[in-house]
Amino acid sequence: MKLTVFGATGGTGHEVVRQALEAGHEVTAVVRDPARLDVPAHERLRVTVVPDLSDEDALVRVLEGQEAVVSALGPASNKQARLTPVAGPALRSIVSAMDRAGVGRLSAVSAAPVGPLPPQEGVFSRMLVYPLLRRALRDVYADLAVMEAEIAAGRTQWTVIRPPRLLNRPRTGTYRRAVDANVPGGKVIARADVADALLASLSDPSAAGHAIGVAA
Repeated sequence: MKLTVFGATGGTGHEVVRQALEAGHEVTAVVRDPARLDVPAHERLRVTVVPDLSDEDALVRVLEGQEAVVSALGPASNKQARLTPVAGPALRSIVSAMDRAGVGRLSAVSAAPVGPLPPQEGVFSRMLVYPLLRRALRDVYADLAVMEAEIAAGRTQWTVIRPPRLLNRPRTGTYRRAVDANVPGGKVIARADVADALLASLSDPSAAGHAIGVAA
């Protein structure tokens, strides 16, 4: 598969690039600073610099001839999300550019607190953990909620992956999934498993048009 990865220099993004190359895909990593891409050079890896993700014409040039897109974009902090939202504006441009370039498949990482609480969620999480998270990181989740709305409004076949707290641990491949819901009791997941979920969804027709909760 010819795959373009946005947010490739982040913790989840570099895992997406690494795993995609291991799986035999041709990968275009879109970055602002190539020096921050923590992935060795590879014959099937192309690194493309796009300083401004609102430049839709530049995105179309990058996406022409591609088959799918993975977005690991997201705000680095609540302050950044409040001052300059990242994910919502970027995905608005990316989805439009995908349509113009004829790229029909997209997976993107969001966050569990953007989704609904599972009915089976424990009282502690329901009454304390989720409310505190949603208050402390409200601008981050607002940005991601806008991102999800922009994606759903487009014409792509999309999948959104909603993980809880991310850990820098090896891929297990044994994480839990919940379609259009969060995983009950889901507290953490390895970034590498989120990358696995993002890539796996691209070849899973049943994942199209759904938000999928994942957790260890």
